[in-house]
Amino acid sequence: MNITQEKIDDLNAVVKVKVEPADYTEKVEKALKTYQKRAEMPGFRQGKVPASLVRKMYGKAVLAEELNRILSDSLYQYIQENKIEVLGNPLPKEENNKVDFDTQSEFEFQFDMALAPQFQLELSPDMEFTEFVIGIDEKLVDNYVNDLTRRYGRIEPADSTVEGDLIYGDFVQLDSNGEILPGGIFKSSTLFLDKPVKEAHKAMIGAKSDDKFVLSAKDISEDPKDLATKLGISTEEAENIDSSFQITLKSISRLIPAELNQELFDKVYGPGAVTSTEQLREKIANEMRHMFARETGERLRTDITNRLLAITNLSLPDEFLKRWLLAANEKPLTRDQVESEYPIYARQLRWQLIENKLIRDNNLSVSQEEAQQHVKSMLRANFAKYGRNPDEVTDDELTNTAKSILSKENEGKRIYEEIFGQKLMTLYRSECTIRQKEVSYDEFLAS
Repeated sequence: MNITQEKIDDLNAVVKVKVEPADYTEKVEKALKTYQKRAEMPGFRQGKVPASLVRKMYGKAVLAEELNRILSDSLYQYIQENKIEVLGNPLPKEENNKVDFDTQSEFEFQFDMALAPQFQLELSPDMEFTEFVIGIDEKLVDNYVNDLTRRYGRIEPADSTVEGDLIYGDFVQLDSNGEILPGGIFKSSTLFLDKPVKEAHKAMIGAKSDDKFVLSAKDISEDPKDLATKLGISTEEAENIDSSFQITLKSISRLIPAELNQELFDKVYGPGAVTSTEQLREKIANEMRHMFARETGERLRTDITNRLLAITNLSLPDEFLKRWLLAANEKPLTRDQVESEYPIYARQLRWQLIENKLIRDNNLSVSQEEAQQHVKSMLRANFAKYGRNPDEVTDDELTNTAKSILSKENEGKRIYEEIFGQKLMTLYRSECTIRQKEVSYDEFLAS
């Protein structure tokens, strides 16, 4: 067997594989003998069918099967031995791979092969990034406490409406003259009176059961999906409707916030974990710090990703990769789908190449022991979160559970990627300049 590579450009090559009888004859003969032992044919006992008949019946199929196996194995071995960084898998050049099993004994097959782009990337202090730190002020904690009391509050009926009430009523479509439209939309639905109340809803404050009001469709809801749900119509109809509706109030529901007392503290955090409003506010502030740290961490990671993608500006063998996506995807894809989704795939592939290079160049690795310890830490945190004392869980139980999780292909891959991500972030912090900037939450959202 002879394998040669012809480089087309920095990203594309053609591999030629020449296969001779010595490469496949023994394997084909062995396969045909196996077929002969199993073959059944009228006039012959099983296993006694003449070899010539077996060869006539199965010879071409067996040869094709063995050639495919030889090509697959030899290409893989060639790429590994020559340390070629490829993208996807080689694809056969259909126009150059036509064979005639009746007349040929030697075959040449050609494959298109995509080469990974070669590039240099060095992190340095000249690469500057901003890491936001969100300040926890009294207003943020107040809002969270208010939200908590509402979530654990109770619903009571009310005689007349105030801001924050939920009303239930009959919604009837009107014509251009303000009359009920025959055959129009009729739906019993709900409407929330925001706090502070919207201008269009102010006339409804103080209303009682059976009072009637007229609202435009947009005043009922500016979100087409929400409007469609309220009126029992399709989203497309909701996007185009410009009618007004008469609303007849049928009932009023009012949320009564829970009191800040021990009963609420126990419901939220478990018996005795919080015993005062001050402790509650401090616990909420700490939770916010952790939550905001995740958000700001993701922002920093995104900023670093975008900068490194821009700096490297990697070119890819786009046409090959589109062909490969069409051929390799488990679910059939159309060319239009590939064209539509390719930019996202290409960005992800570029970033994967960058991460892999940083991992190789900086000798980053994750041992099985590290992965197990990472999962065990996650398990302890989850036990504590759901009310089980982590100290009551034995190390053997944690280890066995961690091994079970890591043995699952997708879950194990996700965890290793997560640890590599943490190690890369440590690398960025040590090699780049990352300056912290304290901002309010609103400033962070606006940045």
